[in-house]
Amino acid sequence: MKKISWGIVGLGSIAHDFVKDLLLLENTLIAAVASRTLDKAEQFAEKYGVKKAYGSYTELFQDPTVDIVYIATPHHAHAELSIEAMDEGKHVLCEKPLAVNAKQVKKVIAAAQRNRVFMMEAFWSRFNPAIRRALALIGQGEIGMVNYINADFSFAIQPSPENRTLNMDLAGGSLMDMGVYPCFLSYVILGKPTQILATGRFHETGADLQTAAIFKYENAIANMMSGFISQSDMVAKIYGTKGRIFLPFIWHEAQGITIVRGNGNEAKSEKIDLPTNGKGFTHEIEECLFCLHNNRLESTLWTHQNSLDLVGITDEIRRQISLKYPFE
Repeated sequence: MKKISWGIVGLGSIAHDFVKDLLLLENTLIAAVASRTLDKAEQFAEKYGVKKAYGSYTELFQDPTVDIVYIATPHHAHAELSIEAMDEGKHVLCEKPLAVNAKQVKKVIAAAQRNRVFMMEAFWSRFNPAIRRALALIGQGEIGMVNYINADFSFAIQPSPENRTLNMDLAGGSLMDMGVYPCFLSYVILGKPTQILATGRFHETGADLQTAAIFKYENAIANMMSGFISQSDMVAKIYGTKGRIFLPFIWHEAQGITIVRGNGNEAKSEKIDLPTNGKGFTHEIEECLFCLHNNRLESTLWTHQNSLDLVGITDEIRRQISLKYPFE
């Protein structure tokens, strides 16, 4: 089987985690890395034994030895860089969020279709074995009809105003950085909500420090919260008519689940261990490899429409809390 050659764009902490997992897999190699500064690219390349380092993203996109580009820059640049890479004929795995609004996501999808290349939003939690098992058990009716979900994602990081997480020019704020995860969980289980009620608290930069939303469905309600100023338990709780499922701390990268079948005194709890390979990026990488080897232009597990639906949810939350970025 042909080795798939990767280019890595944006060399922050998440790129380090991704590359460590990439190196665990066979049939892959890293052909090149790129940063806005050549020195940073060269240091990254030396650390992981990569032969080529570029001081511009365009140079990497034009490298004929690169098959697929992993984009791990700050959110504001995702759409523009994804489109540029695809216009150069590269396949793309772009970190979440794929773009900051539905208008941008539609342009990214159009570029993928126009160039006939594979493109996927790197929503790694969708491919996490624990989350996949939870979804399978729900689909099999193990906990009955799901009628309530509670999921939060909040760290007490207390970022400074200079940090990218509070920089509005970089699409900062807790919703797009962390809140997309609980939004994703509700969406992947219950679909698009019929009504959203959202509120938020803001830093002086204009970025949201905390965001909370209630999603209403025909037969269910879901609560989500994201934040930078307190440590939440980050246990996702999925309740059904016949039982419940818990994804433990930190739930979006869970190493197993607990399922409780039945209610009251008849309830029986089972813990299922489902460790990830490496940190867990391996599973979304394997999905990319599967799609490329089978000439698929999008994943069936996380489709282009899924990305568009999810950004529609965050767009509505942003509309309600008046969160708009300067470049929009």
